[in-house]
Amino acid sequence: MQDQEGTTEAPQTDFDWYGPDMATFGDRLAAAREQAGLEQRQLAKRLGVKLKSVRDWEYDLSEPRANKLSMLAGLLNVSMSWLLTGTGEGVSEPAEAGLDPDVNELLTEIRDLRLQFTASADRLGRLEKQLRLKLKGE
Repeated sequence: MQDQEGTTEAPQTDFDWYGPDMATFGDRLAAAREQAGLEQRQLAKRLGVKLKSVRDWEYDLSEPRANKLSMLAGLLNVSMSWLLTGTGEGVSEPAEAGLDPDVNELLTEIRDLRLQFTASADRLGRLEKQLRLKLKGE
């Protein structure tokens, strides 16, 4: 949208960067690790796990066991709840103020698409469940 001087502004949206609709466990873990100033290798060493484990967690290929989750929260100074759901004590959202308006616009569009995909995936899951029940004759 354009302001009075004719420059383009990104639309202002109110959303939670690391909430369940915007980020995965892996996204939140990576953000907390980066804010703590740790490389994946350093975090793996401190946790006593293989580097592959940390990478798999950050890429959402697997999740840590409860004891490692507790250690992660402590090492990264965030709550376990925040790591799992995006609610509670976590890291602050990334700064966008200095970004080019075109970049902000693209980020907003990406977020909107992600929300649409999530809603579509939820709807698809409900429809598949209804179909299974119909096929079983229930």
